[in-house]
Amino acid sequence: MGLKILQQSKSQKQKAEAYVFFAKAADMGNLKAMEKMADALLFGNFGMQNITAAIQLYESLAKEGSYTAQNALGFLSSYGIGMEYNQAKALIYYTFGSAGGSMMSQMILGYRYLSGINVLQNCEVALNHYKKVADYIADKLEKSEGIPVEKVRLTERPENLSSNSEILDWDIYQYYKFLAERGDVQIQVSLGQLHLIGRKGLDQDYYKALYYFLKAAKAGSANAMAFIGKMYLEGNAAAPQNNATAFKYFSMAANKGNAIGLHGLGLLYFYGKGVPVNYAEALKYFQKAAEKGWPNAQFQLGFMYYSGSGVWKDYKLAFKYFYLASQSGQPLAIYYLAEMYATGTGVLRSCRTAVEKRLKFLKRRRCIQWHFSYGIELPFKDIHLARRLYDMAAQTSPDAHIPVFFALMKLETVHLLRDILFFNFTMRWKWMKLDNTLGPYWDLFVIGLIIVVLIFLLRNRYG
Repeated sequence: MGLKILQQSKSQKQKAEAYVFFAKAADMGNLKAMEKMADALLFGNFGMQNITAAIQLYESLAKEGSYTAQNALGFLSSYGIGMEYNQAKALIYYTFGSAGGSMMSQMILGYRYLSGINVLQNCEVALNHYKKVADYIADKLEKSEGIPVEKVRLTERPENLSSNSEILDWDIYQYYKFLAERGDVQIQVSLGQLHLIGRKGLDQDYYKALYYFLKAAKAGSANAMAFIGKMYLEGNAAAPQNNATAFKYFSMAANKGNAIGLHGLGLLYFYGKGVPVNYAEALKYFQKAAEKGWPNAQFQLGFMYYSGSGVWKDYKLAFKYFYLASQSGQPLAIYYLAEMYATGTGVLRSCRTAVEKRLKFLKRRRCIQWHFSYGIELPFKDIHLARRLYDMAAQTSPDAHIPVFFALMKLETVHLLRDILFFNFTMRWKWMKLDNTLGPYWDLFVIGLIIVVLIFLLRNRYG
């Protein structure tokens, strides 16, 4: 119940209700609920952060075989947060976590063996750890990806003043909605895409997506026809799964030379959806779509030659098409390139290149906090740890004293404002984000203001 509420929640109040259910389930001994509560205590979700209590709960869970707890304890040990700084102990925790099935632990161990962090550097061991994660993600992707949606181009129009924003401003959305109703076909297709996948702050709404696609298709948009075919192929509330209807709309789009429609027909013939399996027809349509630069069709051609589906196996051609598709960021193409480099299939074997490809694939899928796992950033903000690392930097190099001084000035300002701007409603603490209220470069203004005040004071004293 708590997990369902958390997944569907849109407000802080709903999320708080979810944690009430987690707390009750945790009291009854539910391991998943206990993991959620331990995470909440560690990250300070909906209450005061209590790292000591989180560690106690993680240790209890680790004894029960929780790989999530093993991974968390490994992280805390490796940074000395709330417990003794001990890299050897962290390595043990990560090893047990990976053995239990933690993808995060697999990624961390892969990075450690690749970089030689507290272990002997070993590319082959790193490659093996990354393979387990990549195989897991690729398996899910192959089962659920279907026909990937092309990138939404709504924000490429010069009128959009929020082209760099992840959220489409409401007034801009209303403006585009007005244009769509007036018959702007490109906007109709773009709004259909946004509603289909739930992007730019808009809720996923299949009915609105189908509405805009039908309007655009009626006006002759081949892209809209292809997306309608996609909706009926996959099936949803607005467009129940129907292979015949999917074939109809893919054919309409393909007759106009649309790459997505051609690729869709290729998929129908390749998997035998609504038509008999026909690899020759699938190959024909995939080739036509690939010639138009559609990366998913390029991947499918690569896969046919790699697996020998309806054609003779040809690893050189497979590599060619996987490489072409990977240049556009097609994730499965990157995955199979990594496999070819790892096994030396159709290409000279290279452990390092295989690792690089697997990391690129995982980054494309943004899986399991990739940046943290790759050793680039921490998964949460910890002021005390930041202060400690800044002190270490200052001790390491004399050149670091001045930048560390300004960084610490910003850090102390954040800490002070955090204490001041905490306020309590119904026993829940909320934090006003400075980046949202004062802008992303507020710290530069504060530091500049402090410098101006210091200059003013010094001039008054010695002037």
